[in-house]
Amino acid sequence: MKQNASANLKNKKQIFLLAACLLIAIIGFKAYLDLFSPNVKEIGFKKEAAIYIYPSRQLDEVFKQLREGGFLQNQASFERLAKWVQLDQKLKTGKYILSENMSNAAIIKMLYKGRHQPVDVVFKYAENTEEIASFFSKQLMIDSSSLQNLLADTAYLSSLGMNKETIVALFIPNTYNFYWNTDVLSLLARMEKEYQQFWSTARINKAMDLQLTKIEVSILASIVQKESNKVDEMPTIAGVYLNRMRVGMPLQADPTILFAWKDKTIKRVTSLHTAIQSPYNTYTQLGLPPGPICTPSIQALDAVLNAGQHKYLYFCAKEDFSGYHSFAQSFEQHKQNATRYQQALNRRNIY
Repeated sequence: MKQNASANLKNKKQIFLLAACLLIAIIGFKAYLDLFSPNVKEIGFKKEAAIYIYPSRQLDEVFKQLREGGFLQNQASFERLAKWVQLDQKLKTGKYILSENMSNAAIIKMLYKGRHQPVDVVFKYAENTEEIASFFSKQLMIDSSSLQNLLADTAYLSSLGMNKETIVALFIPNTYNFYWNTDVLSLLARMEKEYQQFWSTARINKAMDLQLTKIEVSILASIVQKESNKVDEMPTIAGVYLNRMRVGMPLQADPTILFAWKDKTIKRVTSLHTAIQSPYNTYTQLGLPPGPICTPSIQALDAVLNAGQHKYLYFCAKEDFSGYHSFAQSFEQHKQNATRYQQALNRRNIY
């Protein structure tokens, strides 16, 4: 009897151990799957799966982004592991990119070690510091008001040799690579570096040959930029304005009038608009306006530096609305060109 009881007890222990081992194996296998199985779904064409870690560094915010983006196959497993490793204590600001089939372990390691990705910022155009601040605040972890305030700070502007009217010249349209958590001062330091690199010795010499400063080139280039989006025509337009400046003629640039009015709904500049009292009224003020009326492209800047050599003093949009212009040396020829264009506007009921 004692032998049977002992045998039964031994069998029960073996069964218990076997069951315990099996349970441990199941738990271990489940933990392995949670950690190392692919958990990021297939990313659609041109779709980016990104997590943004803000200064608050809240783990719940990370969970929310993953959930709303629908990036994970098993959201619960990631949340469980993230809490278990106390990921909330290790989060670092930045933009983190998820790749297809990434495991929970890989995601946690990426966030834990702060391996965030740089961002390609494609800056194309802005007309003032408000638009500049708004653009970069949407691309980077930058507060729009903080950037705008610094761009209005006289001490900072003076350190760059600029003022509130000319500071937009610092921002040259291009594609820039930043980390998403770049701060305001780092952004501006980068823009200053890019500005200095753009103004090579060769470009500075060309500006001097034109008897223009770097800022004056930017101002004129901004007008050229607003006059035409045809790169092949920009040097000719730049040449017209340089010719006017040489003979002491007002620039009479309609884009500066639109800038002075701050009204983008104006489709046709009339005598009413050119009567505005403004330093940007190039119909009443000689020379260049106080600052750029937009951030000129590299093509527009180089168009000024390599302006066409000709005798044109006038130009007018072509009546075919192609975006190109008719150029003239005499005012009489210009009036004929302008009449054709005005008649075309009238036919289209553009007033």
